Amino acid sequence: MSQDATFLTSDTITTSHGFFTRLGGISQGIYGSLNCAWGSKDSLTDVMTNRALVVQALGNQASDLLSAAQVHSNRVQIVDKVWTRERSPEVDALVTKMPNVALGILTADCAPVLFHDSTNNIIGAAHAGWKGAFGGVLENTVKAMEEIGADRSFIKAAVGPCIHQASYEVDGNFRQTFLNHDPDYSRYFIESVNEGHFQFDLPAFVKMKLDELGLNGIEGSPVDTYVDAERFFSYRRTTHNNEPDYGRQISVITL
Repeated sequence: MSQDATFLTSDTITTSHGFFTRLGGISQGIYGSLNCAWGSKDSLTDVMTNRALVVQALGNQASDLLSAAQVHSNRVQIVDKVWTRERSPEVDALVTKMPNVALGILTADCAPVLFHDSTNNIIGAAHAGWKGAFGGVLENTVKAMEEIGADRSFIKAAVGPCIHQASYEVDGNFRQTFLNHDPDYSRYFIESVNEGHFQFDLPAFVKMKLDELGLNGIEGSPVDTYVDAERFFSYRRTTHNNEPDYGRQISVITL
């Protein structure tokens, strides 16, 4: 992935897109500075300004930036009209063939995944935390893209910055949930220094799920959001620091 101070881009995705960092906005304090989450306790005016700055950074390719009220589900919304903030659907992925509409995914450790079928001009964006990735949000995103005319043999995907294995400690019950589904999922866990705990490899698990879909190309990011406090928000880091709230960076794609 190539990068500048404000956002990273994928060599795989050829349409206008970006995995934005927390830099380049106007929010203050723990939300500094490009917090794009309506669901945070940040100033709504600041969040709206930050989202406008994101659209501007795309080179005015989009007239509207849409995001969902994410709930760690496997649900997908096909976007065929623009909605207001108050009417944001409770889903964790968006797909569209509408031009000039940016699809946005908010994250603070979960994996943002952007999809593009350049042959049929269809895009998608998914929020893949462990629940979504385990529950099928990536599979459902590709299926929804196919419903509106995409061909998975033409779909490319890019996974943005997220929490990595060295930073993602989980307990034995978490690991057992995966093993109950497929014992082979044990390869995504290594033992932690803390007894009875393990380190989970979210980006590798997401990559496996995408590989199984038979896409045309998949690119990942080496960036660990927990470690890179200067550039990325992190829910887990916020929890460890006993902070009252946290911002979310945004990943966007538009035709």
